[in-house]
Amino acid sequence: MIFRQLFDPKSCSFTYLVASRRGGEAILIDPVNDLVPRYLRLLTSLDLKLVQAVDTHLHADHVTGLGALKRTTGCLTAMSSETRCKMVDIRLRDGDLLRADGLVLRAIHTPGHTRDSLCIVMTDRVFTGDTLLIGGTGRTDFQGGDAGAQYDALFGRILTMPEETLVYPGHDYRGRWVSSLGEEKALNPRLQAPTREDYVDLMGRLNLAPPKMMDVALPANLRLGLPELSVADQGRNGSGGGSLIAALAPFTGF
Repeated sequence: MIFRQLFDPKSCSFTYLVASRRGGEAILIDPVNDLVPRYLRLLTSLDLKLVQAVDTHLHADHVTGLGALKRTTGCLTAMSSETRCKMVDIRLRDGDLLRADGLVLRAIHTPGHTRDSLCIVMTDRVFTGDTLLIGGTGRTDFQGGDAGAQYDALFGRILTMPEETLVYPGHDYRGRWVSSLGEEKALNPRLQAPTREDYVDLMGRLNLAPPKMMDVALPANLRLGLPELSVADQGRNGSGGGSLIAALAPFTGF
């Protein structure tokens, strides 16, 4: 299996590339618009064909690369069935499978950070987006967030997997790249809340500042990260094969 974990220092976001073999099909999870040229170079160097690009939720801290990747590679885009983005190709329901050349990934609906949050499970690992972080959990105070729903998703779904399951989060701000469910159960302070009510109270007292990019990222991500002109162009020209320059043009009109 081919696996790459890529990091965007601006937003402290992780993107994940998975494929079964060189020359085969690939899936990208949580691509960042600024890193699209890097993804394309990596795909070329590994002789991979990108077939699907997936966001674990509607991001508020960076502009997604879904739209630019769709225009340049022809890949399908996927998000939760609960997403507010109407341009996405595949709306994943709980338990739906993502397939690429023998790889099988499973989407799990894990609302809480946002209403449309999901995690992606693959054999020995889980891509947790902002649901479960290393030493933390995603904030629940905007975009339809719900601390109680997040507690249910964590303790009812994610933490029931084997403790050796590797945890690959959507973000990290302290230079950490991977954990395990066993480690998070033992050491993650937010997972030590004794009851659901205690967890809800803990999350309600965080008082975090809004994400710095939220006013830019949210409206852009409702368009798959594409500039408004590219949205119109996409409707006229269809998906795939578009100009990378056009896909990465400066954003205007927010």
